[in-house]
Amino acid sequence: MKKIAITMGDPGGVGPEIIVKALSSAEIREICIPVVIGDRLVIEEAMHMLNLPLKLRVLKSPEESGGERETIDLIDMKLLGKFMGGKPTAEGGRACASYIKKAAELALDKKVDAVVTAPISKEALKMAGIRWPGHTEMLAELTGTDYYAMMLAGGPLKVILVTIHTSLKSVPEMITRERVLKTIRLAKKACDMMEIENPEIAVAGLNPHAGEAGIFGDEEIKEIIPAIEDAKKEGIQVTGPLPPDTIFHKAYKGEFDIVVCMYHDQGLIPLKMIAFEQGVNVTVGLPIIRTSSDHGTAYDIAWKGIANSSSMIEAIKMAVKLKI
Repeated sequence: MKKIAITMGDPGGVGPEIIVKALSSAEIREICIPVVIGDRLVIEEAMHMLNLPLKLRVLKSPEESGGERETIDLIDMKLLGKFMGGKPTAEGGRACASYIKKAAELALDKKVDAVVTAPISKEALKMAGIRWPGHTEMLAELTGTDYYAMMLAGGPLKVILVTIHTSLKSVPEMITRERVLKTIRLAKKACDMMEIENPEIAVAGLNPHAGEAGIFGDEEIKEIIPAIEDAKKEGIQVTGPLPPDTIFHKAYKGEFDIVVCMYHDQGLIPLKMIAFEQGVNVTVGLPIIRTSSDHGTAYDIAWKGIANSSSMIEAIKMAVKLKI
């Protein structure tokens, strides 16, 4: 079975809880050997809160994990003497960045087969002086990757983003022929990782009605259409640009395997509408497999025992399924 490193995420958020809940699932224990990267203090507190029939075992290395079903194996980073639930802190930001660095190191050294990350807080990272805005950019730099994208899957939808964490007003100037073409290529790679044969890739326009022949904007004419034609010349089966208000309905009905989206919310709004609790985030283009639950730290419900672990379970299942 695949050995999966699971980073604990922000200690003040729902990460520790959804990890413990997910690792109590027989479904997960039947498909992989999970190893948590985090702090003993926090995981013990989550186990105590949930009162599940699990034991904690501290490891020095993933090689020591035997995958016993009633045991949570933990690599204790020993970074936190105390923590505050339900809010971002500088200490939490520094800790979750360290968990990610450790997991990336283990994956690059082939000591684990994949990395699954629990939610982190961009605010906590900023408080800690961490320069990365999120997991995707952090893992790209840690693995020396220049050519990457965020892909999200939930229900029948899969979306991949041309731009990620940036202001909406800066998006149009970032929609270039080269960037769109690279994302189309990564969409094909994502489908290969999921073993989807002969995938149908669709590209969303940036503007209403995909620009309506330049009436509502010319990014489609100048940048997106040339990128699509370039991809077709490379043998990629791709369609578009299609109007953003209809493309997701077509993908939902099964006409397309994946949609290339121009900006963050264009792709995440429809996906979270249909699969808020089951969505999975995948970083495509890395030399390692990385998935994540597709939600945030949820400080408002953290440490109350009510967080839903469905997205974490789906992220682990996706990490097991993906091939690189």
